[in-house]
Amino acid sequence: MPAPSQPKLQAGRVYRTSDLAAWGKNPSRLARRLEREGMLQRLARGLFTRQRDGRFGLVPPRDEELLRSFLKGGPFVITGPERWNALGLGATALFAHRLVYNTKRSGELDLGGEKFLLRRVRFPEDPGPEWFVVDLIEHHDMAGVSLEVLLVRLGRALAAGRFHAERLREAALEYGTRRTQALVERACVAARTGA
Repeated sequence: MPAPSQPKLQAGRVYRTSDLAAWGKNPSRLARRLEREGMLQRLARGLFTRQRDGRFGLVPPRDEELLRSFLKGGPFVITGPERWNALGLGATALFAHRLVYNTKRSGELDLGGEKFLLRRVRFPEDPGPEWFVVDLIEHHDMAGVSLEVLLVRLGRALAAGRFHAERLREAALEYGTRRTQALVERACVAARTGA
């Protein structure tokens, strides 16, 4: 009887059970064996990781790697307080979940102890800071900042050149509601006139 094959698994990568078919005819059995041997750690049903060693022990996979594997390579963008707060427009929110826009699923998800809130919505392929501003305006209540504060701070940020006014308008037209479009236009006018 030949010895079972030992797959070459990359540290820090997340694998679906189906990914293991390259190393055996029964990927589920192979996943269970590799888990028993400590080569793989189960994250969720059908998802495993080959953790990498760090200076202080095992390092979990990056959120992007978890989502890439879970969403089967489908497009996604991680947004929410981490991105909104970094814009410097007055948002100071914290969430227990990471907010993820994607094209496949909606709902709450726990992957290896990391919590994600998935929303199936439209988003650009490569979002820039102006799109995150529109996203913040759309979710100002979740971010803990009022529209009045956003209007004033966005006007100042535009006047200081921190955001590109035309890209901001385009993002608002493509992804924002009429209320968001109106607020962006008011902020652009305020930045231009110094009001």
